[in-house]
Amino acid sequence: MGRTIITDDGKFEWDEDKNAQNREKHGIDFNFAKRVFDDEEKIEEYDALHSTYNEERYRVVGMVDNNILFVVETEMDSGRIRIISARYADKIYQDKYFLMRG
Repeated sequence: MGRTIITDDGKFEWDEDKNAQNREKHGIDFNFAKRVFDDEEKIEEYDALHSTYNEERYRVVGMVDNNILFVVETEMDSGRIRIISARYADKIYQDKYFLMRG
């Protein structure tokens, strides 16, 4: 595990090595991805498949700069949101996002 980054506002954190891997694989930086939480119409779902006894994961789908993002996160004991991964949403999640918006 790499160095943990905590945002200036203290709301978010992530592993910088994981962020570098995510940028290479998906072209999304976690600092950009955190803005998905600013979308008042975002969709948040519990991810039962990838959650464990020690870590509950959530999927968040929302818009950032006219891009629909799919972000996986967990909430830490500290109250911070830890971003685990981020990518551009596939067509299924894009359609779901627009359907939920009405």
